[in-house]
Amino acid sequence: MRRTSISIEAAERLKKLPPYLFAEIDRLKRELTAQGKDVIDLGVGDPDLATPSFIIEALSEAAKNPVNHRYALDQGMPELRRAIASWYRSRFGVELNPDSEVLPLIGSKEGIGHIPLALINPGDLVLVPDPGYPVYKSGTYFAGGQPHLLALLEENDYLVDFSSIEENILERAKLLFLNYPNNPTTACASKDFFTSAIKTARDCGFVICHDAAYTEIAYDGYEAPSFLQAEGAKEVGIEFHSLSKTFNMTGWRVGFACGNAKILELLGKVKSNLDSGIFQAIQWAAVKALASGREEANKNSKIYERRRDLLVDGLNALGWRVPKPKATFYVWAPVPPGYTSQELAARLLKEANVIVTPGNGFGPNGEGYFRMSLTLKDERIEESLKRIKKLHSR
Repeated sequence: MRRTSISIEAAERLKKLPPYLFAEIDRLKRELTAQGKDVIDLGVGDPDLATPSFIIEALSEAAKNPVNHRYALDQGMPELRRAIASWYRSRFGVELNPDSEVLPLIGSKEGIGHIPLALINPGDLVLVPDPGYPVYKSGTYFAGGQPHLLALLEENDYLVDFSSIEENILERAKLLFLNYPNNPTTACASKDFFTSAIKTARDCGFVICHDAAYTEIAYDGYEAPSFLQAEGAKEVGIEFHSLSKTFNMTGWRVGFACGNAKILELLGKVKSNLDSGIFQAIQWAAVKALASGREEANKNSKIYERRRDLLVDGLNALGWRVPKPKATFYVWAPVPPGYTSQELAARLLKEANVIVTPGNGFGPNGEGYFRMSLTLKDERIEESLKRIKKLHSR
């Protein structure tokens, strides 16, 4: 019997996913903009600062060379892997073998989304921080895994409390995602915390994947440590890093993972079947960024630090209780009494045309908080404070 039409239905793995948080925010922003509204977007964390000119020039020169127009190597150019290893040695004092302990990525998001495919079988348990970056959970679903949410609580400085996790959960876990400095809470972790996590992973037999995208955006003299600085880290895990936030290169899509050679080999096998590597001209630009970009990264942090002070001091002057973050370009703030996270975000959007991210969009334990980004110029932050003040006084 011949069918007269086809049935197109989402796969079950897609049905499990909530709407991707930042895609929904972008949709709402487009709607308001189309209505002629002046929207101030403090939601998505996308740097407004330009990529440094010397990185753009490196890309331009490399793009002119026909050698770079062909398929790239899946494992990345040797020159880029060596540059990453050199950067880790200089920044963190960590020695990496560029041939086996470094894997370039098409942005760290790509690697984070793919790592469950390399390590997780259907039904396997993955420990996911809550609130947390949505890709930890969605990558787990795509691999057929089962996310187990770990509450990041203000009273525990938003650190994972391993002593509170049931023993049978720890024994079943195959993978733990960590992220410090943390998105969205801005919390920072010490090397002692990482040491504790490594001991738990070793005792229980699970892998750690640490997302370190925000280590280079820090304030007041703070220097965020690397997970790989803790003793035994390479035995149990890997660390993801990105040039996106450090060098204002979000659209370039270049990052890397480093650490345990076997884990990287498995991730590399997934990648070799799904992508063909990073455009080589971008890889050459990344080499230049890692070799010469430390001063620019420090300048970026100073700019974000000024914006942090402007936004937090302004909110606190309205009577809100907002702490100053030590790192990341976010502010994580308690919702004022009388609102849920969603209700506050909706009111700011509808009545002030200011976009903030409701905390529950990052997971159930984000309820009662909201996130604001520092990726806007001072005058736009000042304007957002004026609009919030008008609402606050009503």
